Amino acid sequence: MIKLENGWNTSVPGFEAGAAMAGVKKEGRYDVSVIFSTVPAACGAVFTQNKFCASPVLLDREVNKGGYAQAIVANSGCANACTGVKGYEDAKAMQAHTAEALGIKPEEVFVCSTGVIGAFMPMDRILKGIDDAVEVMDENGGEIAAKGIQTTDTVIKHTAYEGIVGGKKVTFGGIAKGAGMIHPNMATMLTFITTDAAIAPDVLKRAVKKAADLSFNMVVVDGDTSTNDTMIVLANGLAENEIILSEDHPDYPAFFEMLLACASDLSRMIAKDGEGATKFLEVNVIGAKDFADAKKAAMAIAKSPLVKTAIFGEDANWGRITCAAGYSGADLDPEKASLVVGGVCLFENGLNKNVSDEVMEPIMAQKEISLTMDLAVGEAKATVWTCDFSYDYVKINGDYRT
Repeated sequence: MIKLENGWNTSVPGFEAGAAMAGVKKEGRYDVSVIFSTVPAACGAVFTQNKFCASPVLLDREVNKGGYAQAIVANSGCANACTGVKGYEDAKAMQAHTAEALGIKPEEVFVCSTGVIGAFMPMDRILKGIDDAVEVMDENGGEIAAKGIQTTDTVIKHTAYEGIVGGKKVTFGGIAKGAGMIHPNMATMLTFITTDAAIAPDVLKRAVKKAADLSFNMVVVDGDTSTNDTMIVLANGLAENEIILSEDHPDYPAFFEMLLACASDLSRMIAKDGEGATKFLEVNVIGAKDFADAKKAAMAIAKSPLVKTAIFGEDANWGRITCAAGYSGADLDPEKASLVVGGVCLFENGLNKNVSDEVMEPIMAQKEISLTMDLAVGEAKATVWTCDFSYDYVKINGDYRT
């Protein structure tokens, strides 16, 4: 498996994309995107668990049941969430209009939206934007499609890999958006991954759920699960590998390795681009009773405002980290637990190691910091990615609509 330099979801054979500036966001910004497979593709998707889920999520759950899809249409600037019957009708209109423009069936089109909750869609602009996006759609459209799904993102999130599956060259590519309102009980804000591998829809669905659990579900920026979180994977089979019909198929591990690599790359990018973030934090928990406990402790540390503000302030306040692990609900041994930050042990066997501030200052000044908390009760481990809380986080979210 190799990572492609400057790879996109359109780096995958048989996929095209386009985007338009429809005026949903500020003038001069892409805000409607279309991704298209030239042949029907097996699909697998996972969605937000927020009970106030957006209308496109309700629609996409039905598309996902069909097992095959051929397109994704997405807009930014308006979430189409908490918009009732009209919101659902608008999502259906986006689906039907995209299908007509592409010459496919409506039930083969996923619809995604992101932006302000509670506002109705400017459908005249959206529908024209779909037409404009389809008109410019080609195999080089991955970058503008990625721009079209951004909201407060400061960087474009994309990745791609090539590898061998069943003796055939297989490509994976993905784009994502997400910087705030991120505490996925599923995936991230929006993530679209494409591949030319051949795999059965039911196997793909299980692979997508597993990949989300190991990547996007291990990211937290602010503890809020969005109304619109969606992860969609399309596999069009053009690589012509022997179709993967079960997780026991000899080619499944290679397939899953590339899927997880894409998902993990995009997850880390989201954490690094957290709203107002100045630092990226990797939280490793080891020595846990089981994975659930390891994740529980890691999430508690990563979500803690006191930990995140200490990271922003470059303060090696290890007490905040151990405190979060202690209230997480995970089993641990207080007399054997330890904590390492940036390779330096600050807390061991339940006691302060009395490391000087002078030792920790250059470590805490780094843009990327890793910590490892050992719960000392087992062999399980988990890693969560997050960022700091800065003054800008409050500013960005304080005037998000204004």
